[in-house]
Amino acid sequence: MKKVVISLGGSIVVPDKVNYSYLKNFKKLITNFSKRNKVVIVVGGGSTARKYMKKKFDNTTNSRLGITATRLNARLVNGIFNKKEPIPIRLTEVKKELKSKNIVVCGALGYKKSCTTDGNAAQVAKKIKAEYLINMTNVKGLYDKNPKTNKSAKLIKKISFKDFLKMINKIKFQAGQHFVLDQFAAKLIARKKIKTYIIGPSLVNLKKVLSNKKFIGTTIS
Repeated sequence: MKKVVISLGGSIVVPDKVNYSYLKNFKKLITNFSKRNKVVIVVGGGSTARKYMKKKFDNTTNSRLGITATRLNARLVNGIFNKKEPIPIRLTEVKKELKSKNIVVCGALGYKKSCTTDGNAAQVAKKIKAEYLINMTNVKGLYDKNPKTNKSAKLIKKISFKDFLKMINKIKFQAGQHFVLDQFAAKLIARKKIKTYIIGPSLVNLKKVLSNKKFIGTTIS
C-alpha cells in the first residue's frame, strides 16, 4: 500500500468559478486509486485567495487570508468526496485521520513564514513517509523560464533536488505566489529526499503518474 500526497492547486479547483465537473472526475480517479493506497490531498487557495489578497496588506495578513481560502476550498473538495467530517487543520490531525481512512483532505496547516500549501504538502509527505509528492498546478511542469510570458520556455523533465533548490532560491517569496513550489517545500523535499512530481491539471496525466507510467511533467529527485 502506497502513501501519496497530492498538492492540488487552487487554480485548478477554482480557476474563476468552481470547476465541479473536473472535481467529480478527480474524485473518481482518486477513489479508485485509494482502494489499495492512502492519499492526502492538500488544497490550495488559488483565485479564491488572490481575490482577498491586496498589495496594501502586509505579507502576514495576506498569508492568513490565504490560509482561510485554502480551508474553504478544502471543505469544497471534502464535500465532493462525500466526507462529512471536519477537515484537519494540524499536521498531527492529518496523520491520525489517515490511520483509519484512505483519503484525507486538508487546506493550510497553520501559519508558517514563507510557506504555502505546497510547503504543507511537503510536511505531510515527510510526516507520513509518503512514497512521493505530486504537485498539480496550472502549468505542465517546471520550465526554464515563465511559460506564460516566454514562448521559448522549455519544460524541464528531470532535475536534481540541488539544482531545483538553486532555481527557487532566486525567487523572492510572496504570499499566494505562482511558482510551482515554494522555498519551504523545496528545502524540505531536498533535505528529506522526497521524490516529487510536478504536473499540470490533466487527469489522464495524473493517472499515469499514479500508475508509474510515462507522463508529461517534471520529476525532482
